[in-house]
Amino acid sequence: MSLPLAIRDLRVTGPSGRVLLAVDALDLAPGSLVGVRGPSGAGKSTLLYALGGLLPAAGAVRWGETELLSLSEERRTAFRAVHIGMIFQDFLLFEELGSTDNAALPAMFAPRASRKATREAAAANLRHLGLEPGARPVASFSGGERQRVGVARALASNAPVLLADEPTASLHREAAETLIGDLVVLTREHGRTLIAVSHDLNLLARMDRVLWVEDGVLRMEGPDAA
Repeated sequence: MSLPLAIRDLRVTGPSGRVLLAVDALDLAPGSLVGVRGPSGAGKSTLLYALGGLLPAAGAVRWGETELLSLSEERRTAFRAVHIGMIFQDFLLFEELGSTDNAALPAMFAPRASRKATREAAAANLRHLGLEPGARPVASFSGGERQRVGVARALASNAPVLLADEPTASLHREAAETLIGDLVVLTREHGRTLIAVSHDLNLLARMDRVLWVEDGVLRMEGPDAA
């Protein structure tokens, strides 16, 4: 079961003191599929990383009963390991490792008793996404294959929340459409929440709701934003 999200008075400030992101209030129901769009440099990725507790921020980001920003860095990491899967634009894979070891990386942060299950889930996710688990280094994979390994990794811990940063940006159209379909199916089937930053109108069209960020401010939200 996914988690509801409640944001209140969220502010991310740069080293110079400039406000990089301001969100007064936002509520998302569990299991929502949400797109985030806006001009380049508007603060979209900053919003995503703040939701994952990866940036210093003020205010409140509450996932269910957990107020993420009030936790220590160690406890935030532990929370992400269980509850949040991250899909990065630049994949962030270990080039020398194969698809299985990359997809199963969350097992390193899982309790010992659940590590085997996490590795098995990683292998199952790879197969679902059309990749055969193996040891061939991902350095030899295509962009589409690498991104699917990244998705399998994000899903391996059975996290109820997925945060995706431009997941189709590096892919050609056919690969992008395949990934969009896989993401939607894998989130809806398991009631996960998906928040995806994207310029891809085809991806945004599959979301339940689209948010607009400009000049670091959440200015508009709703289906008309797509």
